[in-house]
Amino acid sequence: MTQEEVAEHHRNSRPRGNGSTRWPAKGEKLRVLVITRGHPFPRDPFFAIFERNHEIEWANVEHPAAQHFFTSELAREFDCYVLYDMPGIEFMPGAPPVFFEPPDHFKEGLRAMTQIGAPFVVLHHAMAAWPAWPEWAEFVGGQFLYQPMASRGRDLPDSGYRLDVTHTISPVSDHPITEGIEPFELVDELYLAPIFEDSITPLFRSNFEFIDSNFFSARRALEGKINCRDDWSHPPGSNIVGWVKRYEKSPIAYLQFGDGPSAYENPTFQKILANAIRWAASEGARNFADAASEGST
Repeated sequence: MTQEEVAEHHRNSRPRGNGSTRWPAKGEKLRVLVITRGHPFPRDPFFAIFERNHEIEWANVEHPAAQHFFTSELAREFDCYVLYDMPGIEFMPGAPPVFFEPPDHFKEGLRAMTQIGAPFVVLHHAMAAWPAWPEWAEFVGGQFLYQPMASRGRDLPDSGYRLDVTHTISPVSDHPITEGIEPFELVDELYLAPIFEDSITPLFRSNFEFIDSNFFSARRALEGKINCRDDWSHPPGSNIVGWVKRYEKSPIAYLQFGDGPSAYENPTFQKILANAIRWAASEGARNFADAASEGST
């Protein structure tokens, strides 16, 4: 019987052998923990990105259980955490969303992780996570706001979004994450949101114009008014869509792209994500974060 003759749900979806029920020996492959939940996404196409990556073995943990994996002890078991989650928000039908802070054990665990230099790759909507906890935005280097609120001491409008934008992304820094990457076209969601340019090193910029007339109100969308900008305005935003930074001793890479299958299936996006994981787990990334940390003291 061939694979094609076997019922699809019994077929081996990992013909490369990636997908063991035990972790590889340290140094054999990168051990990657992928954190999800809080924002819907098509699971199979997203996880297929990690299946294709020959350099890693990976596992997925969802919130709220995932919050118990943010400790310095468990961080030593993994080479990189990939965050594609959006905790700290409960969306209520017909009412504004409810924002809540993470539990103390999560805050303490994340801070302990950054003190030992745990590496992170943060993707797309994870920039909107934990809106009631300002430290998260500083950790990421930006913040998507679902409601008008304060960010870095300034009262700001809710952020803008635009679905299915065809735009060109260009590398703007010589960096291991941009290595081998030429300008490329992507169909994806974009954000008009605060980006903390004083704390990041830009890697990628978009040719899209980040002004409010090109975006729609996130608050209006939650009110059921999709693609609406009535009575909404927003200051012009940054066209940076990928960066690296450090938080304490942790190297962090953020990629704004990655909303859905049109991004997941793009070979250049796959290469950039693989580069980001490899860089975050590298000695070079640790040195980058250490040097930045020493320079700030």
